Amino acid sequence: MTDIIIVGAGVSGCAIARELSRYKADILVLDKEEDVCCGTSKANSAIVHAGFDARHGSLMARLNVEGSKRMPTLAKELDFAYDQCGSLVVCLSEADRPRLQALYENGVANGVEGLRIIGREELLALEPHIAGEAVAALWAPTGAIVCPFGLTYAFAENAAKNGVRFQFDTAVTGVKPIEGGWRVETSRGPLEARLVVNAAGVHADELHNMAAPGDPMQIIPRRGDYFLLDHAAGDYVRHTIFQLPGPTGKGVLVTPTVHGNLLVGPTSIDIEDKEATATTAAGLAEIRAKAGLAVKDLPLRQTITSFAGLRAHEPRHDFFIGEAAPGFVDCAAIESPGLSSAPAIGVMAAGIAAGILHLEKDPAFDPTRKGILDPKTLPFAQRAELIRQNPAYGQIVCRCESVTEGEILDAIHRTPGARSLDGVKRRTRAGMGRCQAGFCSPRVMEILARELGVPLSEVTKAGGRSKIIVGVNKDAL
Repeated sequence: MTDIIIVGAGVSGCAIARELSRYKADILVLDKEEDVCCGTSKANSAIVHAGFDARHGSLMARLNVEGSKRMPTLAKELDFAYDQCGSLVVCLSEADRPRLQALYENGVANGVEGLRIIGREELLALEPHIAGEAVAALWAPTGAIVCPFGLTYAFAENAAKNGVRFQFDTAVTGVKPIEGGWRVETSRGPLEARLVVNAAGVHADELHNMAAPGDPMQIIPRRGDYFLLDHAAGDYVRHTIFQLPGPTGKGVLVTPTVHGNLLVGPTSIDIEDKEATATTAAGLAEIRAKAGLAVKDLPLRQTITSFAGLRAHEPRHDFFIGEAAPGFVDCAAIESPGLSSAPAIGVMAAGIAAGILHLEKDPAFDPTRKGILDPKTLPFAQRAELIRQNPAYGQIVCRCESVTEGEILDAIHRTPGARSLDGVKRRTRAGMGRCQAGFCSPRVMEILARELGVPLSEVTKAGGRSKIIVGVNKDAL
């Protein structure tokens, strides 16, 4: 019997796994997809929220502020991209000033540091492209941006380094209490664990309702559409720019990314299908209409792709973290600001699990992880020496993002490592540039096939049935 099974390998599940790896325990992470970071964690705003808008007194507010404070130290410890660029909440009319003041007061009550309301003159100095209707803004210097893939992989790799096992392509279909723990039914057969952590994202309510039917939970998938703009537009704004939040979220934002792009979105649309991550014409039109309210003349013609992600919204609008049934720990309804809160979520959920099982700390725990080496960050002489020692770092595979074969090899051979085109893309950015993998995909496929020891026809875009090659149109010579 495994000590702990964590269901879900998104940012919350991986953060919990990393924190639990501090203890002496046998830990297994299950995910129905082919890799880490395939659900909500792969399609979001990539924002580290300061924590000013979550309702004061909520678990969401507390963990948001705590997670944001932990992020800079974690970025150094786990070597992922993080930039504390600050954020602005723009007020577009004098009539809305009371709402801006209320947001400020809520943030102060939540413990957010450095908050100020600034006037139009200071706002224009910070952001020259701000809309002419803007009269004031809430300035939050602790707001930041992060790579959501990098953060999730950092948690997962450090957890694996400290003994956590990962099992993919394994859908959990049921949970049932047994003597001494839980029976976990999966698509690959039953498993048993002393304790189960439910970090199943938009499907967390399904597991919760099996384990605790007397306390039902409802997760509503909330779709958010986005535009991603080219590097040429990456410096159009220097900070994350929000509009005053409404009943369904923080509105359409405009933000730089840690990789030099510009991100615009999201929408906030409640849907029924928990797998419906396709963009819609209506959703993208809404972004176009709303994005320009706070930032004028947005260069949307520089869009290189659009995408959509789902947030796990629960009508009570708070995180649910705690023991829902004996030995069954929920980490559910983790919507925005879930990414920002992930470091604190990991600490809290792991602490609950460790307390239930009376786990001992592992003195051999290593808190560090080194990310994939990017040769572009090295001085010329060091880069030349790296290429001399390993010629793969001199072979450019993705021209748009200048990604080398050496980086791709590193991504594949990590634990857990890339097994698909999307796995390589999220770890190295090969395929994330202007051509959106139009030119580099065949070469990446060849490298994956060679390194994984599989036929080229078995290489997928994102696991499962997403094969790129489905047949041949010529007889073999």
